[in-house]
Amino acid sequence: MNFLDFFTRLLAATLAMGTSLTYATLGEVYTEKTGILNLGMEGTMLMGALAGFATAYNTGNLLVALLAAMLVGAALSLIHAFLCITMRANQVVSGLAITMFGTGLANFLGQRLGPATNNYNLTGMNLASKFDNIAIPGLSRIPVIGALFDVSVLTYALYFLLPFAWFFLYKTKHGMVVRAVGENPRTAAAMGISVSKIRYLYTIIGGMFAGLGGACLSLSFIPSWNEGMTGGKGWIVIALVIFSAWNPGRVVIGTLVFGGITSLQFSLQAAGFKMVIPAQFLGFSPYLITLLVLTAMTIINQKKRGSFASPAALGTSFAIDDK
Repeated sequence: MNFLDFFTRLLAATLAMGTSLTYATLGEVYTEKTGILNLGMEGTMLMGALAGFATAYNTGNLLVALLAAMLVGAALSLIHAFLCITMRANQVVSGLAITMFGTGLANFLGQRLGPATNNYNLTGMNLASKFDNIAIPGLSRIPVIGALFDVSVLTYALYFLLPFAWFFLYKTKHGMVVRAVGENPRTAAAMGISVSKIRYLYTIIGGMFAGLGGACLSLSFIPSWNEGMTGGKGWIVIALVIFSAWNPGRVVIGTLVFGGITSLQFSLQAAGFKMVIPAQFLGFSPYLITLLVLTAMTIINQKKRGSFASPAALGTSFAIDDK
């Protein structure tokens, strides 16, 4: 295998790995932009992966499976929104509870939604069909960058969604409302904006994207169900939000970096580098790099307020009732 083939396959694997992370990170960016911190991404993504796989396995309809994953993600985030916005519970505690609840429920239901021939256990089962890659004639044959044009429809959708998400947040009136709620909810309320409604809406939307991100794993990347198949990606999403500086336009950079590092460690193991570099080191290296990047971004955030700063009201409840 020459270098061009190696980098082409690496980019293809990076895009496949990064798709689920991008959807979930984009959803979390919008949730946090309104001032709500959702640490329940791991449980929500895992439930989305299960809902998508179970629906696709039992119905054979991939679109319905995506819808099911998004609805499950919305339901879990609605619980989080109710606790944090209506009940004004601690957002960190609520998010951790959602992760533990979602993880436990997914593992429980995964053993009860399968075929009778397998004791109703979905673990290890494979889909008859999945979201396959769609190659664009001509473009997909270009060395290296051709990998961008030989991906699944879920990845192609991100090519349009990411620019739209940035434009919506920074170039529209409603996007300004979202940012105002996250920066100064008291002032936003004084201007007639319903802070609670905006926070509810984007917490639920964030959950839908997290569920969709989980479904990308079980319907495209690894078309099967296994307990804990998200492998901590929900926590990586939280770090990627900080890496992207809460900007949808930068989300893809963070997801490609993490997806690339993860894909690289698999490629290096396959190429025999595990004989030189311990496989254990290659396995945890993506998380190590993420930790280092997160530390660097935190230092930058402390020195430079503005484009790298988190929403001012992130993690705080709004004590004045909206009208």
